[in-house]
Amino acid sequence: MIVNDEFLSRLRKIFDLNLYEVKVWTALLSRGTSTAGELSNISDVPRSRTYDILESLEKKGFIIMKLGKPIKFVALKPEEVVERVKKNLMRSAKERTVRLENLRGDEVLQELSTLFTKGIKFAEPSDLSGSLKGRQNLYNHLDMMIRDAEKTITIVTTAEGLNRKFEALMPSLEKCKRRKITIKIAAPINNNNIKIARDLKKVAEVRNLDKIKARFVIIDSIQVMFMLLDDEKFHPNYDIGVWINTDFFASALEQMFELAWKEMKSVK
Repeated sequence: MIVNDEFLSRLRKIFDLNLYEVKVWTALLSRGTSTAGELSNISDVPRSRTYDILESLEKKGFIIMKLGKPIKFVALKPEEVVERVKKNLMRSAKERTVRLENLRGDEVLQELSTLFTKGIKFAEPSDLSGSLKGRQNLYNHLDMMIRDAEKTITIVTTAEGLNRKFEALMPSLEKCKRRKITIKIAAPINNNNIKIARDLKKVAEVRNLDKIKARFVIIDSIQVMFMLLDDEKFHPNYDIGVWINTDFFASALEQMFELAWKEMKSVK
């Protein structure tokens, strides 16, 4: 059986398998039932690796082993494989979440925090900067910045960006509101996001930004995250942000923002 490389590549990404695993799995799917030796010949996977690969696929719920001699392996329906993989992922994610939650009071986390605290003392403020790729990475970092805020949060975004930030950042913004942190949000307001804008008013002062198109966040006049691309023109996976820890630039940007802020109309 010949399976093209593009299809194998898609399977690897979807099911989180390595190249040998997808080769052996698709070979078994084409036969239904087969021995390790036969699968090695069909898939071009070395015989010395085939048993290990089959054992791995069995543990992951892709195949089952048939008792008898010679030992044979049976392919499961792809629909059943999908369900099993979903259940395994959910169980694994739950177990990892529990382990991470248990770290809160663990000495391991304390040791890691000590290493970070000592290391940060030797870092120049300008060293605490970097670029992030992919919108999910951007929002993860924004969420961290917001959770660490002590005085002020300034968010400038696009019309669609306002909707995304409500979904991704609202829990952290609510906590900041309870800590009496001043939150200002500016974005173009239209029929598609007016409801979100009103919901955000529960935690922030929201104003309509109708003359400037920009995407940036300022925290405590010290940290800045600004996005380099137009979110309407680029796929989320290609979004790029730059994070800078510098009060000189952050304060200057915030002062310019305040001038524009006075001209904006509040959301009603």
